Amino acid sequence: MTITQRRRTAGIRVMSDILNLHLDPGPGALVHSINEGLNPQKLNAVIVSHSHPDHYTDAEVMIEAMTRGMTRKHGVLAAARSVLEGNSVVEASISKYHQQMVEQKIEALPQVKFRIADISVSATEARHSDPDAVGFRFATEFGDFAYTTDTEYFEDIAKYYQGLRLLILCDMRPSGKPWKGHMTTDDAIKIIEETHPQQAVLTHLGMSMIFQGPAKEAKLIEERTSTPTVAAVDGMSVEFGEKITMQVGKAKTQQGLTDFF
Repeated sequence: MTITQRRRTAGIRVMSDILNLHLDPGPGALVHSINEGLNPQKLNAVIVSHSHPDHYTDAEVMIEAMTRGMTRKHGVLAAARSVLEGNSVVEASISKYHQQMVEQKIEALPQVKFRIADISVSATEARHSDPDAVGFRFATEFGDFAYTTDTEYFEDIAKYYQGLRLLILCDMRPSGKPWKGHMTTDDAIKIIEETHPQQAVLTHLGMSMIFQGPAKEAKLIEERTSTPTVAAVDGMSVEFGEKITMQVGKAKTQQGLTDFF
């Protein structure tokens, strides 16, 4: 998907009255933010789950926007260890130059908790080809939502996602087409059956998922689990408040909104 851009790879914007956070700013994050009317200079946090280009490519330019062209220290950078330091598999993907321009830098390890503006965030364990990959769980006044990042199913993954209202799953592959280190629809079904979120959203859709039909896979999950499930589309927004509502179109800028690009 990153290569073809059949679907955008720009990540997710999370906003409240005082929070403006970009999660996994992959290729296109800067351009699509501007096109959607989301000024990247208003960011106060950037979060990166692991050191693969579809998740980090625009992180440095988003930090540059957040710091007004690197003219002031501002905002929070929370990222996996691999993103900040590299590991035996991947190199660091955000330079020391950019890392030193944020007010707070957080190394996100599984179960590490931190606060950004009006939400509490905890990193969740993932099993991926980048061994430092982490997902994120967000606690808000309206309840919790979470983002799994790239991961395969593993024993005890459900413990990170109990009690959620909204679960965003990186469901890259359709049912019956496993790929080590990644999630399939079959894995998503198992996770949802074990956690019972109020709503599920599928994102990070691979080419085989597009060919199979994301809406068809979402329907399969909903039939198997009885959990309302939708597949994200470009520009989709989710209002996370007393109710969870979704729309496609220009992004809004109100409390409890998560935007997918």
